Amino acid sequence: MKRILVCEDEDVIRDFVVINLKRAGYDVVDVNCGEDALKVFESEHGNFDIALLDIMMPGIDGFTVCKSLREKSSTLGIIMLSAKTQEMDKVSGLMIGADDYITKPFSPSELNARVDAIYRRVCMSFIKDEVSPIIESGPFKLNLKSRTVTKNDTLIDLTQVEYQILEYFMNNKNTALDRTSILNHIWGETYFGDDKIVDVNIRRIRIKIEDEPSNPQYIITIWGYGYKWNEKN
Repeated sequence: MKRILVCEDEDVIRDFVVINLKRAGYDVVDVNCGEDALKVFESEHGNFDIALLDIMMPGIDGFTVCKSLREKSSTLGIIMLSAKTQEMDKVSGLMIGADDYITKPFSPSELNARVDAIYRRVCMSFIKDEVSPIIESGPFKLNLKSRTVTKNDTLIDLTQVEYQILEYFMNNKNTALDRTSILNHIWGETYFGDDKIVDVNIRRIRIKIEDEPSNPQYIITIWGYGYKWNEKN
């Protein structure tokens, strides 16, 4: 069953989200505050595929809940709900581990499309193949079966979005990839958002894999175009 935890303090919006997700086939558990979201996640032993979190809530806000849930699970899909259009809200959520964001107001079709896209990505993290191919590049090894990445044999803690981006890069070494192709490959061609989500995720990955994130040696920026994975011998 597709399980989703919805945390939204406004009753009207929460009811709207719950009704539409249930119609789309999701098993929904809804709460109205961050404190209850953390309690439910703990009591359910993390048995959720996706968490939909409002940012602005009294008490524990959505950013704090997101950070806590991400520390507990790298495979959980996390979507932030924001009533604001400020870029900083979006960037902040993505930098602490969210996979996507939706700005209020939003339509049922946008909600379902974004949630479905995250759910498909979560499902991919549990696909196990008979063989366990390894993609190697310099000090990095990407394991397609366990969906993990190591650097100098040290495991790098990645979300599933970050893993997919690295897999895409390492399958296209030394190839310039434009933002649109990265966006379509990872988030799907029906994604409602903009390509800035690519830049924020690249920034987050660099912090985790580069010796000097401000002077990257592996994920190189192609100004005005996109990025490429620099194969270092």
